[in-house]
Amino acid sequence: MRLPILWRASLRHLARHPAQIGLAVLGVALGVAVVVAVDLANASATRAFTLSTEAVTGRTTHQVLGGPEGLPDDVYRRLVMNAGIERAAPVVEADVTVATTPPAGDRTSTQTGAPRGRLLHLLGIDPFAERPFRPYLSRAGGAGLDLAPFLTRPGAAVLAAATARELGVAPGGSLPIRVGGRIVRLAIVGTLSPADERSRRALADLLVVDVATAQEVTGQLGRLSRIDLIVPEGAAGERLLSRAGAALPPGASIVEAAARSRSTATMTRSFRLNLTALSLLALLCGAFLIYNTITFSVVQRRALLGLLRALGVTRAQVFALVLAEAAAVALVGSAAGLAAGVALGSGLVRLVTRTINDLYFVLAVRELAIPAATLAKGAAVGVGATLLAAIAPAWEATATPPRAVLLRSSLETRLRRALPRAAAAGAALLALGGALLAVRAGIAVAFVALFAVILGCAVLSPPATVALMRLLRRPMGALFGVLGRMAASGVVAALSRTGVAIAALVVAVSVTVGIGVMIRSFRSTVVRWLDASLQADLYVSAAAAGGGFRGTALDPALAARAAALPGVERVAAIRRVELTTPAGPVRLVALDLGGDSFDPSARRRPHHDPGRSIELAAGDPRRVWPQFAAGQLLVSEAFARRRGIAPGATLVLRTARGDRGFRVAAVFYDYASDQGIVMIDRGAYVAAWGDTALSGFSLTLKPGADADAVERELRRMLAGEAASVQPSRALKRLSLAIFDRTFLITGVLRLLAGLVAGIGVLSALMALQLERARELAVLRANGLTPRQVWALVTAQTGLMGLAAGLLSLPVGLALAVIMIFVINRRSFGWTVGMEIPPGALAEALGLALAAALLAGLYPAWRMARTSPARALREE
Repeated sequence: MRLPILWRASLRHLARHPAQIGLAVLGVALGVAVVVAVDLANASATRAFTLSTEAVTGRTTHQVLGGPEGLPDDVYRRLVMNAGIERAAPVVEADVTVATTPPAGDRTSTQTGAPRGRLLHLLGIDPFAERPFRPYLSRAGGAGLDLAPFLTRPGAAVLAAATARELGVAPGGSLPIRVGGRIVRLAIVGTLSPADERSRRALADLLVVDVATAQEVTGQLGRLSRIDLIVPEGAAGERLLSRAGAALPPGASIVEAAARSRSTATMTRSFRLNLTALSLLALLCGAFLIYNTITFSVVQRRALLGLLRALGVTRAQVFALVLAEAAAVALVGSAAGLAAGVALGSGLVRLVTRTINDLYFVLAVRELAIPAATLAKGAAVGVGATLLAAIAPAWEATATPPRAVLLRSSLETRLRRALPRAAAAGAALLALGGALLAVRAGIAVAFVALFAVILGCAVLSPPATVALMRLLRRPMGALFGVLGRMAASGVVAALSRTGVAIAALVVAVSVTVGIGVMIRSFRSTVVRWLDASLQADLYVSAAAAGGGFRGTALDPALAARAAALPGVERVAAIRRVELTTPAGPVRLVALDLGGDSFDPSARRRPHHDPGRSIELAAGDPRRVWPQFAAGQLLVSEAFARRRGIAPGATLVLRTARGDRGFRVAAVFYDYASDQGIVMIDRGAYVAAWGDTALSGFSLTLKPGADADAVERELRRMLAGEAASVQPSRALKRLSLAIFDRTFLITGVLRLLAGLVAGIGVLSALMALQLERARELAVLRANGLTPRQVWALVTAQTGLMGLAAGLLSLPVGLALAVIMIFVINRRSFGWTVGMEIPPGALAEALGLALAAALLAGLYPAWRMARTSPARALREE
């Protein structure tokens, strides 16, 4: 088969430059891989949450919820017997883990080497009420739920068949689980094997027991976590809800199951959106790389294209040729990027899941979900970004008359003439970004503004490079003589090739600077906050999850016993609970101030609470503490921003006696939760909710007391309890470890963006080597030695890195300001003080120089070894 001459010329060119095309493919692949990996991680977490919610809620339409301690058993009886609610099911649930060590005497659960520490969701149900709600639990016998052993055998439990195989247990065996600090052995009496694949995935990690067993295991004797209802639509459903509401105690409420699930899933929206935006930065660097590659490919063939145009090839044919080459690169790179994205996503999903568990709610992601839509989106993004980046060079290849195309200097001349327009376009993008930042809109608008600023700075990079090289030409000449001046002039002379490479490196390094300053500023703020908050000596906390607001509770008697230990001066109690409201969950912290004295004029008031010294963001510091002691609330800055609450406002919460409005006394700085928390005096909390349990307490020791001895005695006293003991320094280390895990994902994405930019610089320098081969050959023929060629190329490469590093510093600081004071506040609601660590700017400058110099090693080596005669053969 005979191809048209134009396509044969294209294939011949691609075959002659495999390294250059390979780098372009690699750039597309990395950009697509990062986008796909982040999307897969987010999709997997969302899918796991959806499946687990489906398994637990089933066909439930509404749920009856109580206060911090759940619901009394008799509420279910009242609903069924008094209100005539036929489709109602009691539920007790908790998150447990497979025990790392089995209880004494248990040999059945360790024979197969079952994985330890795996998270399971304990679901306590009444099998006689389950048929309308969770059909997979209503079958009796076979592979379903065998009622006889399930109801008669102590500690009976069933698992999904696949989960049982993974854990190495079978019917007749036992499984040790850890609930809080206790290890409990459950007897596996059966397995569940749903017919469809979706149900099998939904049941993974679900441990089903009887309600009474669940109450005993979790320590919630006589209490229910919730009551599920199935309510028909229309007037009949409204009448049923009215009867159910009349039968409930004052502290209970009825909420829609779907609305509660949506509210929980929304908690992670800002976190997932931030990850997606960061992944697009890597794709942006990849777009610069594609633009570089296609532009260089056109520049390398300007003479050939000019000849073809003179021989009758039309502009449309040349335009189609360039876009077809870009499409080929895009298809190959996107295919490789999809495969790499799936592999990267399997690791990234673990980081995302761990962050969600640390900050929001307990989530177990057992497999990487790979939706076809995500792969299609990744491919579309890769192909679209590549073709978009190729439009400008394709137009460049067709817009010039054939005679001008044959003149090598015409492109550089027109490019330098276009620099004022580029500067104007960059300034316009910066103005657009500034205008969007000034608009008080959502987080998506803030990210659009951020990308506008990044693009504006990238467009301004070539004009800034020209100005910088003019300033450096004289110093370079003084330091390195004529080679130094030639290096500075060469960067400007080949601006069509070096300008985009420098712009790509500016973007990557500035993102590194911006994210680095943001993370370090945030970490410094958190460290100062922890230093001020952790003022006690020892901290005792109940086993909890979901940011510390879900888990077991401690008996107040433990705090009283701890207060009697020798060397203890004061014990302060804390209770953390999550309340349900129509606007979403509210995380409530009840503090025991213990009648401490305070300085009314001080903005920060140290006190002996379970671990906090509160610094006010808004409110009257002279009145806030008497108001707090009288039962008014303190709300964190994040909560105030999310709910639009200010001092003096009223927050309605459902107490044990019904809805009650609490006045907000002040807003305080807090970095424990981006959802925000509400603080109340523990005395007022007990009076309103009747909950005397504790989530933990802190111990302040007397001066001169032996802290190690008190800690040992405290651990001995709490042996067997579901509680942990930590000194303040250990708690601080743990908090910072969670912080570092949270931003580990950001660091990975930042590294990948830098890798893409580094490949872009290497691609630019490889093309520069090809373009300058004859120029350097002439210099060699006039006496330039290979060592001097090496020095010239290395100096030019170093100048490119220096220019990118110097330009990235102000750009990076501007990005840090946007991320700290705009995106962070709109995403999470925190006030973070900006802090530029010593050496951070020098590190960024060194990074740019190192990336450029490393990328230039091979091209410099090739140029120095090129034979002058061979390079001049066609002259």
